[in-house]
Amino acid sequence: MKVAVLIPCYNEELTVKKVVEDFKKELPDADIYVYNNNSTDKTVELAKAAGAIVRNEYKQGKGNVVKRMFEDVEADIYVLVDGDDTYPASSVHDLIKPVAEGVADMAVGDRLSNGTYKKENKRTFHNFGNILVRGAINLSFGSKLKDIMTGYRAFNKKMVKNLPITTKKFEVETEMTLQALDKNFTIKEIPIDYRDRPKGSSSKLNTVSDGIKVLREIIRLFKDYKPFKFFLLIAVILFLLGLIVGLPVIIEFFQTQYITKVPSAILATGFILLAVIFGQCGVILDTYVKRNRESYRLNILRYTQMEECKDLIKNNWKIDGR
Repeated sequence: MKVAVLIPCYNEELTVKKVVEDFKKELPDADIYVYNNNSTDKTVELAKAAGAIVRNEYKQGKGNVVKRMFEDVEADIYVLVDGDDTYPASSVHDLIKPVAEGVADMAVGDRLSNGTYKKENKRTFHNFGNILVRGAINLSFGSKLKDIMTGYRAFNKKMVKNLPITTKKFEVETEMTLQALDKNFTIKEIPIDYRDRPKGSSSKLNTVSDGIKVLREIIRLFKDYKPFKFFLLIAVILFLLGLIVGLPVIIEFFQTQYITKVPSAILATGFILLAVIFGQCGVILDTYVKRNRESYRLNILRYTQMEECKDLIKNNWKIDGR
């Protein structure tokens, strides 16, 4: 099976050469792609010297780079890895195996289970962010994933060519996981070792701003893919607010047959009406999302049939000697 290793890079001159060489050693027959994202150092020169196929993506942001890589590269199995030398190339065989065997559509390098990420990573808030994001997604989708934001993954072609990536920056790992859960792709987590960046290499992540972006993306995707739960939650909050504001009004009316707290009565009525509206929105949008999900599955089926037809035609050509 044809394997492609995809390495998005922005100013990784200290590590990119080693990353490419490590993967060439582990996968000598694979195509190693380095996608340069407007680097201002020697990333491009060193990647080419190491034997990588170098291409450019001028739209800044890791999400833009991953989207471009998935669109451009043709392979049977795709390995996505960061160019900062934090993930061991020796683990690539464990990641590829479940994808090659058809056990998983996406294999994820789990840094958290064996404790190496917590031990090696010196950015405390990153650990907290991982726990927060993991808890939010597992709660929303009823999953039991251990590492949501890892940058080391393997995919089959079906998932790569049918994954609608919309994020532009570092939220892309979170989106890929959410999309996989929503689209019913099979995820397999493989425990791997993690090592911190070498001395002199700096992370492109901003703990606060990128953390806020990730949380905002979770809320957006939760709204888009779980609208019933999302709007039901808002409706329940509004209903409780209406109940809190309106309860004294109701008590007063039953005791005196009069309403003197008119502003409170109007506010409570507004909260209850908004709760009903948001609840109706959730029901309507949930129906729409279910129909959209059915259409997506039909498109996946058509894609699979087309790929089978292509393979059949290629095999017939080989048999006929053409």
